[in-house]
Amino acid sequence: MTAQEKADNRAVRDYLDALSTNTRKRGRKRTADSIKARISAIGDTVGDASSTRRLDLVQERLDLEAELDVMNRAKNVDMGGLEARFIKAAASYGTQRGISYTAWREIGISAATLKSAGIGRTRRS
Repeated sequence: MTAQEKADNRAVRDYLDALSTNTRKRGRKRTADSIKARISAIGDTVGDASSTRRLDLVQERLDLEAELDVMNRAKNVDMGGLEARFIKAAASYGTQRGISYTAWREIGISAATLKSAGIGRTRRS
């Protein structure tokens, strides 16, 4: 694999990873403040809970802390830069692997981004 192919792979992977992390989920969106408030509430109640409930609360706290960490990392992602690198790499990457326009769209790449990358509906790229 050439250095250019490795760079293309990295650009596509990084953009797809960032998209999946930043994609809005269904339902009410949690905020960092609401997560922190719930972590605090867990801390207040964990001492009085039964052993099995305490176990559940500890796991919930760990899950919330992980979610908060992902949220904080997502704020620091330069989506514009990732998208620019993706646009440069996507056509070559897709051509080498036979990735269709429909496959790109199905995983969440916008039509505008694909157009900028030179990937059209009628060709396999």
